[in-house]
Amino acid sequence: MIKVIAEIGINHNGSLDIAKKLIDAAVFAGCDYVKFQKRNPELSTPENQKNKIKDSLWGPIKYIDYKHKLEFSKKQYDIINNYCLKKKIKWFFSVWDTDSVDFAKSYSSFMKIPSALILNLDLIKYARKQSSFLAISTGMSSEIEVKKAIKSANPEVIFHTNSSYPSPLNEINLNYINWLKFNYKKKEIGYSGHEKGYFPTLCSVAMGVTWIERHITLDKKMIGSDHASSLDVSDFIKMVKKIKDIESFLGENGPRKISLSENLKRQTLR
Repeated sequence: MIKVIAEIGINHNGSLDIAKKLIDAAVFAGCDYVKFQKRNPELSTPENQKNKIKDSLWGPIKYIDYKHKLEFSKKQYDIINNYCLKKKIKWFFSVWDTDSVDFAKSYSSFMKIPSALILNLDLIKYARKQSSFLAISTGMSSEIEVKKAIKSANPEVIFHTNSSYPSPLNEINLNYINWLKFNYKKKEIGYSGHEKGYFPTLCSVAMGVTWIERHITLDKKMIGSDHASSLDVSDFIKMVKKIKDIESFLGENGPRKISLSENLKRQTLR
């Protein structure tokens, strides 16, 4: 059965109210998980980016200040944790630094290493020690880099992704899923999509992935780096419905069996 992750990420724009609405949407759509991103901005923001000015909901501000404004506090994540428990949906983090690993493990033993951190082998090894279920994304990486990261992480799930936001359709390269399935037969393979729409995501389901991750937003026109490549609530609900439809008609891998409807027809034609 395919597991679907609704990535809220930073699309809450620092608002608990928006976060709760996105959790509600994920529950209504039938998702298995919601995911947030956890950072210590002082550790995870590149030094050459910290003082750059960025247009934001709060006006033009330093990039480091923008990152701080997007981080929920422990008290706010306690509220989110209780809300997810109430709504009966599981949740976890993508972790961007070792401080965030320590923070994340108090809520879930499931963590994900984002594509941006795939070269940080120290972070990967630390997250592996602190989690019982680890996922990793492969975006922006060469095959050599992917192999090193997988060796360090020994992840339960490997996500194929193109890390452009949004991803050009001719660069998604879904056939890499087949490569991962062939070379990592003992691992679960997923697809984390950033394309406009969700047709490639549905194609990945037919190719045999067992995990799907997509960003969710209340409005793709909202200010923020991830909204434009996210799915709005309506499209997210449609996508999950189609994923379940594909699962139902893919059926089982094995010798051919006569279906119930065929058996009835068989009685009249044979």
